[in-house]
Amino acid sequence: MRAKTLILILIATVAAGQVTGQKRARMTTVTGTVTDTTMAPVRGVLIIADGQSTGAVTRGNGAYRIRIRPDVQKLGAYSTNMGSALTEYDGALVVDFVLDGKKAFGDQKFEMPEGEREIEVAYGKVRRKDLTTDVGYIDGQADANSGYTNIYEMIQGKVPGVVVTGNKITIRGANSIMLSTDPLFVVDGAVVSSIDNISPRQVKSISVLKGSDAAIYGSRAGGGVILITLVGLRR
Repeated sequence: MRAKTLILILIATVAAGQVTGQKRARMTTVTGTVTDTTMAPVRGVLIIADGQSTGAVTRGNGAYRIRIRPDVQKLGAYSTNMGSALTEYDGALVVDFVLDGKKAFGDQKFEMPEGEREIEVAYGKVRRKDLTTDVGYIDGQADANSGYTNIYEMIQGKVPGVVVTGNKITIRGANSIMLSTDPLFVVDGAVVSSIDNISPRQVKSISVLKGSDAAIYGSRAGGGVILITLVGLRR
């Protein structure tokens, strides 16, 4: 009886392994490109499968590669500033997208992979993984930030190494060569003396720069830089 039981367990284990192997084998590899309406490739576009992020992001040539289950019904391409596109998936191995500024997912937002997230810095936008130092970033439009009464509350506790005491901000690790350790405030590209009058509802994003990423501002940035972009800024 014991031997028979062992045999049955062995058969069940082998069968389960075969089923698992079959499921893995049925995964489909899909490739494609994402372009704009001029057929120029678009980098940094997140690929979506059935409303869920695949974690795959297009490269500089607009190309992507994902592995999906065969029962996926819809594939999409999502960009925070170029719009999004959605298509029915029919089992094709190549699926291309064209972004024309429309929002195929409505107001739904998807989080970019940490290393691919674009950060506002002094010289434009760069991917987080391409920065030379650790840059703190706050998405001002995130739902979690809607309840703050002032911008200092918004910054406090959000970025490691940034200490907020009242309306004073100190960036740890910023090598100040001045007597003051206060950071430089830059709002929509202009240096300002104070950010007291900025409402959290006006903020699109906040980036905290230090080291070589702040060096473009010269000696004024010895205490680091608080770079703020407001909603509605036209570039």
